[in-house]
Amino acid sequence: MTLMKRNNQVFPSLASIFDDFFADDMNLMEKISTVPAVNIKEREKDYVIEMAVPGLKKDDFDIDLDNNILTISSEQKDEKVEEKGDYTKREFYYNEFKRSFTLPETADTEKIDAQYKDGILTITIAKKPEAQTKPKRKININ
Repeated sequence: MTLMKRNNQVFPSLASIFDDFFADDMNLMEKISTVPAVNIKEREKDYVIEMAVPGLKKDDFDIDLDNNILTISSEQKDEKVEEKGDYTKREFYYNEFKRSFTLPETADTEKIDAQYKDGILTITIAKKPEAQTKPKRKININ
């Protein structure tokens, strides 16, 4: 049995017309519907939350702590106006997210640090001294 492939030039060009026409709208929808990915790590002396949020500035974030609930949020608004010939295309861009994390009782809420670098928001929460893992030690027998 031979598989025959039909090469019709009309459909690829028609597909590319639709791709070009809807490309801006698809990119806009992609921006609107994303929720930042999060990694949470527990290390020996602290907890680390890493959030992938490229394209923002550190001033775009609000980080609040209320009753051991850490909330990270951001809100962006933008308007794009494009005039070509006899039509005007106006797009409004609005993006918002809010993520909340309940911190464990072992977290030292007085020692929280946040950094934003290369599209990654990193929040480090120290553990209380009594919650930190103690190093292994040798017990001598008397």
